Amino acid sequence: MSNQKKKYNTENQDAEVKDETMENTQNENNETSAETADTETSPEEVLQNEVNSLKDKYTRLFAEFDNYKKRTSKERVELIQTAGKEVIEKLLPILDDFDRALNAMENAQEVEGIKEGVELIHNKFKNTLQSQGLKAMEDAKGQPFDADLQEAITTAPAPEDSLKDKIIDVIEKGYYLNDKVLRYAKVVIGK
Repeated sequence: MSNQKKKYNTENQDAEVKDETMENTQNENNETSAETADTETSPEEVLQNEVNSLKDKYTRLFAEFDNYKKRTSKERVELIQTAGKEVIEKLLPILDDFDRALNAMENAQEVEGIKEGVELIHNKFKNTLQSQGLKAMEDAKGQPFDADLQEAITTAPAPEDSLKDKIIDVIEKGYYLNDKVLRYAKVVIGK
């Protein structure tokens, strides 16, 4: 009997060895197929590529939005600087009238007190406009005509040859509002 038991035990051991060998072979095959799948494209790599693509789109969208904010902020600042443009344009004829009154009063000698009062009002009015960003253009008499700053009203015979094609008279001063032309100077050009 002991021979039979030994034979039976040997057969069982052989069967167990065969089973383990088959399991090892299957595990090796599974590992090999997993390695092959890793070299193609794994789901993690596909997801990583998608994440990178979305990050790129997000970065571009964020940069575009930042540029939009900067542009609208700049436009808002320009709008605020020129917000009173219409009001100041309406006040400019009054300033012109003050200039004319002062010129006329220079010849009048009997109204000294009136002259001082008008000068004070004129200076106060002018200072108020300057504080709002208004600045008068320089006197252009004798200078060449510049279409970016002046508007030619008419031509007149030049009193001297040196004044031909140059400004001989300024009818209305030109003004800037915060370094932008608010009103072009109206001038007469010598021919």
